[in-house]
Amino acid sequence: MSGASAASTALLTDRYELTMVQAALADGTASRRSVFELFTRRLPNGRRYGVVSGTGRLLEAITAFRFGDDELDYLRSGDVVNAETLDFLANYRFTGDIYGYAEGEVFFPGSPLLVVESSFAEGVILETVALSILNYDSAVASAASRMTSAAGSRPCLEMGGRRAHEWAAVAAARAAIVAGFTGTSNLEAGRRYDLPTIGTAAHSFTLLHDDEAGAFAAQVASYGPDTTLLVDTYDIAEGVRRAIEAAGTGLDSVRLDSGDLGVVAREVREQLDSLGAAGTKIVVSSDLDEYAIASLAVAPVDSYGVGTSVVTGSGAPTCGMVYKLVLREGGTGRMEPVEKASSSKTSVGGRKSAARRLDAAGRASEELVVAGAQGDWVPEDDDLRPLHVPLVRDGVVEASYTGAEGVRRAAARHAASRAELAPSARRLSKGDPAVPTTHVTI
Repeated sequence: MSGASAASTALLTDRYELTMVQAALADGTASRRSVFELFTRRLPNGRRYGVVSGTGRLLEAITAFRFGDDELDYLRSGDVVNAETLDFLANYRFTGDIYGYAEGEVFFPGSPLLVVESSFAEGVILETVALSILNYDSAVASAASRMTSAAGSRPCLEMGGRRAHEWAAVAAARAAIVAGFTGTSNLEAGRRYDLPTIGTAAHSFTLLHDDEAGAFAAQVASYGPDTTLLVDTYDIAEGVRRAIEAAGTGLDSVRLDSGDLGVVAREVREQLDSLGAAGTKIVVSSDLDEYAIASLAVAPVDSYGVGTSVVTGSGAPTCGMVYKLVLREGGTGRMEPVEKASSSKTSVGGRKSAARRLDAAGRASEELVVAGAQGDWVPEDDDLRPLHVPLVRDGVVEASYTGAEGVRRAAARHAASRAELAPSARRLSKGDPAVPTTHVTI
């Protein structure tokens, strides 16, 4: 048993999960076969779809979910659980199965995004870490998808690290890439997940120098003309003139971070063209969200730098996902569906799987949630695309969904999944979920 607690994710857990395990160990129910499901009851107000993200991070967290010496000493010193429970936790390894929507898939209310099959004790203890990762990452990806959809073929660049907790910023950068962003300013995210990183200079670099021309000359001397010069520290028109003077007409791009971006971008485009810099691109930033990006659709903008809005879910910082027990082994040994009946917080009992119905044009027309299906359920209808993929088998994580490969795979899945939605699903105006959900039992 290792004391290397820095890598452990085991205490990313609410206390009541461990106290439930203690009580279940005491009365003999801890080993009962159980099925938990993770889903959301509703989308944020007016949103038409959500995007699953964080699956790869969750699988990595499950791999590191180990109670080492430091974790056990903390629980012991705080009298959190008794000696029997500490012994159980010391040997904890998830040995069950997990199925779920592939990362990058779009989802709707009631979609069974994650299905965890294990003993009660093994499954219940994963509740908080699963929800914290998937709720945040999916909120970021859902917002980022709206932004990349509004941007069309123009790249979106993630620049929100300074607006989030330092480690949330890494997760947000990853989730934004899943939803179609093409780069991030966050170097740790770039290192960890092999993401393209971007960034050149801020206003402070210009202000450091005695004049703007000197700042531009210094930047070009270090990076050559294949760089981005920030031209709005002082007068924008003068900034553009000095940028081309410093780098020549082969300057890669200029960045605008203030003002009425639509108006300013048109003026800058005209000025660049008149200076012979027709190939110099215009990057805009400054509190962009999906609505601002959409409003710039006809402006001569080449890419968008997005910060606060993407890392905060653009007004919806969580997806409202919940993790509920839906099937458990009863006292007779038979598996029995269970469900929560609380007002406005209901759940539907029984293990479920899901498929998406596609019409002849390849457009999604229905989300089918099937109760009573087993993990390897395959729909009989040719127009149904199964949505669950195996993520963990007998405790062994499917490694292709983790790390850098997992991010690339998730980004490709999102592009394909979103392409199945009708054009109306991409509208930013409020509306119902893009695809209706039908519940059936087999």
